[in-house]
Amino acid sequence: MAFADICGLFAQQTVPDPRAQMAQTVALMVFMGLAMYFLMFRPQQKKARQHAEMLKTIKNGDRVVTTSGILGTIIGIKDKSVSLRSADTKLEVLKSSIAEVTERGAAES
Repeated sequence: MAFADICGLFAQQTVPDPRAQMAQTVALMVFMGLAMYFLMFRPQQKKARQHAEMLKTIKNGDRVVTTSGILGTIIGIKDKSVSLRSADTKLEVLKSSIAEVTERGAAES
C-alpha cells in the first residue's frame, strides 16, 4: 500500500450526522436516568414505606431497637414519640428513631 492509498482511506471517511449524534446522546441520558431511578431511588422509597408501615403497627410491649442502638420495651405511645423502658431507665424517643421491632409483645396477640 502506498502513502497515497492510505491518505485516500482517511479522506473517504464521512462526517457523522449531528442529528444522529444528538439522538444518541439523548437516548443515553434517558437510559442513565432510568437506571438511576431503578437502582437508587426506588429501593429507597420502598424501604421508607416499609419503615412507615412498621411505625404504624408498633404497640405497647413490643421490644425495639432505636437507630442509636438502644434496646427497650415500649410502654407508651404518643403522636410523635414513644416511651421505652430500657433496663432501669425510662426514655422518651421519637417514633422515627425506631429502627426495627425485634419482638412483638403480648398485647398484639
